[in-house]
Formats: sequence, structure tokens, C-alpha cells
Amino acid sequence: MLAYTYVKENTFSLIEKSRPVLQDDWDAIVRVTLSSICTSDLHIKHGSVPRAVPGITVGHEMVGVVDAVGTAVSTIRPGDRVTVNVETFCGECFFCKKGFVNNCTDQNGGWALGCRIDGGQTEYVRVPYADQGLNKIPDAVTDRQALFVGDLLATGFWAARISEITSEDTVLIIGAGPTGLCTLQCVLLKEPKRIIVCEKDPARLAFLQSRYPQVLTITPERAEEFVRQNSDHGGADVVLEVAGAEDTFRLAWSCARPNAIVTVVALYDGPQMLPLPEMYGKNLIFKTGGVDGCDCAEILELIAAGKIDTTPLITHTFPLKDIEAAYDLFESRRDNVIKVAIENL
Repeated sequence: MLAYTYVKENTFSLIEKSRPVLQDDWDAIVRVTLSSICTSDLHIKHGSVPRAVPGITVGHEMVGVVDAVGTAVSTIRPGDRVTVNVETFCGECFFCKKGFVNNCTDQNGGWALGCRIDGGQTEYVRVPYADQGLNKIPDAVTDRQALFVGDLLATGFWAARISEITSEDTVLIIGAGPTGLCTLQCVLLKEPKRIIVCEKDPARLAFLQSRYPQVLTITPERAEEFVRQNSDHGGADVVLEVAGAEDTFRLAWSCARPNAIVTVVALYDGPQMLPLPEMYGKNLIFKTGGVDGCDCAEILELIAAGKIDTTPLITHTFPLKDIEAAYDLFESRRDNVIKVAIENL
């Protein structure tokens, strides 16, 4: 089968690999029907994810059809259409029982697919702990509607949940890329008083403004002043930092009011400075880290109910055989690309 593979730093290649087989009673094999390219895949390519293993098939955003299951798998069966969770988690360790599934103590716990074990930019993928890692897609939900459930929407939903958003809040989202837009949809479910999105890219701003006219938008260079003017207490009550650019961490805490919650969703290429003398007295609450992707079933229900729709984010679709061209487009962001899907029907 064809598999897009991390060969070495700055090199991915579409190569032939053997189809995966069940290795454990809790495994499932999924025939991938639709996958997508994530910025985290680019982080692997550019050497920013040291734990990524050369030789693995990349890709962790995917949906498909169950092909085979191990003897211990009980919630899904061959023929089921499923979303695949970005995280591998056993469901039984201390962290899993607390809902902190990103910190599962299994040797492949957390982000494993497409990073430490073979992922989904291919024809078939093995999913460990399938009862936790797979969710059946409702009949009324298409593959395209469900594509982002296991990663981008799980991230946005988790970020909105831990940010403790209330109806009186001004919420600032930094970044209107795919993760930022998924986060926005999940924040909208909380019905805060005001939402501001900060983004520098004109095409992304236009995309955002055309679909969410109720949301205020601003570019980074004017963000601090704009947020102060459009909030009730001199800054945002909640900030969600989704961009992960060079100056966005500083922008996040600078735009927050005293005693605000700053939730860092972004994955950075390098260390960020925490200038405590400048922050002293703001009494900020920081919430950081990788997504705890254990809300996928609820997200699928919201999609089925028409409360979330991320299909407009898929702006380009390529067949698997043309995945290198898809990556070229995604990296260059020509043609106002938001998200690239890889079809493998």
C-alpha cells in the first residue's frame, strides 16, 4: 500500500509499505477514506518534534471504515465508519481515569499516530486501544463533516471547555488557521458576550469575516489597543492562543485582563519566554498543553445536530497519489488554502 513517510528531517516520501496487521487484542485496522494535513505534520518534517520516529507513516487526522478488530474490542466492528482519535489512550491508568488522556502512561500513550507509530496518510492504519481511539460516525454525518473530530475539533472543544468561558466574557482567540477556526466554533457554543479573533493573514481574515460576521477581528499590531477598547475590564477575560507564532505567546498574556485565563493551544517551534517581572500583579491563570481528546462522541452529536460544521474549512482535496503536491500547496498556502484533505476511496 502507499504510505506518506517521514524519511528524515525535511524529507517526506510516498513509498510502498505492507498493510498493517493486528498486533494486540485491543487493536483495530481501519481503511482510511479521508485524511488531512496538519501543521503538526509540518513540525515533524522540519525537525520540531524530536520524539517523531523516522520511518513512520505520517498523518493523525483521518476517518475510515473498520476492516478488522482484535478479540478484546467491543464497541466497534468491521464495516463501521469511524473517526480516529489523535491520541492513543488505554482508558485505565491514573491519567486516563482523570480524563487526562494525553498523558496516558501506555508506551504509546498520547500523540502516537503519525508521530511514534504509523499514522493515517495511507490506505490502512492500525489503531491501538480501538475502543478508546475510534468513534462510530452517525449515519447522517458524512466523512467530510467528521474529518476533524479526532484532532482539530477535539482540540477546540477541549480548549473551550478548560477555559471556563461564561456568558459575560470577552474571549480573544489568537489565530484563524484551521485549529483557530475549529476553536471558534466550540467557543461559540459557550455563547460568550463578545468574541475577538486576531489574525494577520488577509485571506484567513476574509474567510472568517464572510462566515462569522458576529465576531470582531483585528490584526496583531493593533490587537492590544483593540481588545482594551472592546472589553469591559481592560482586556480579554479569556484568551486562547492557537497560532504558535513568534510573538503570539506574549500577545496572549498582554491582551489579557488581570486574573484572566490564558489557554495555550499552540505548538511552538521553540521555547517561549515567561517574563514574570512584567506579568507581576496580573495574577494570570495559564492552562497549557496537548489536547485531551476524550470528547469525540459529544462532538459527533453536535455535528449531527447541526451545531458544528467545519466542512467549509476543507478548501482543497487531493488523491493519495498526489499527496506531495498537496503538501506543497499547504506549505505555500497558495489559493487561499485553509485545509487540504487527502481522499482515498
